Amino acid sequence: MKKIFVGNLPFTATEAQVRTLFEKHGTVASVSLINDRETGRPRGFGFVEISDEGLAPAIESLDGYEMDGRALKVNQAEDKPRSGGSGGRGGSRGSNW
Repeated sequence: MKKIFVGNLPFTATEAQVRTLFEKHGTVASVSLINDRETGRPRGFGFVEISDEGLAPAIESLDGYEMDGRALKVNQAEDKPRSGGSGGRGGSRGSNW
C-alpha cells in the first residue's frame, strides 16, 4: 500500500466520496480527511492509502481533477519525520522569538 496526499478538497467532501473516486484506480485501504483540532471543521486535505499498482494511475488521473469546483492536488505522500517534541520553534539557534 502507498499513501497519497489529496489537497484542495472541497470542505463538503466525505470519506465515502473520496474513496469512490480513488477506487476507480486501485484497491483503497483507507481514507483519512483531516479536520481542524479546535473547530472540528474540515481543513481541505486528506490521505488515501491505495494499492501499489493504483498509485501512478490515481495520481495521473486525479491531479487537477475538478471536484465541486476545486482542482484537486494529488501526489505521493512523503513521510513526515517525527519531531522530538521541541515545539517547532527551531530550538536554540539564537532566534529572536
